[in-house]
Amino acid sequence: MRFVVAFVLALSLSACATRPETPPLTVQCSVERPQVCTMEYDPVCADLVTGGRETYSSPCNACADDAVAGYLRGACPE
Repeated sequence: MRFVVAFVLALSLSACATRPETPPLTVQCSVERPQVCTMEYDPVCADLVTGGRETYSSPCNACADDAVAGYLRGACPE
């Protein structure tokens, strides 16, 4: 009985260790772009339509720019 419990425990622990990390999901900007944004600082890393990335001060400011397709929370890595 102890062998079965040890086997199940080892199997469940190995499954946790080999679990792949999922990449963060990009939030897509809506078709209707914001015209006015508040002055909050909540940096995002925006994916540009032409390629590349740029840091914006907030999700609203990123999506207000037509060059932005979507964004991830947090500043872009340098």
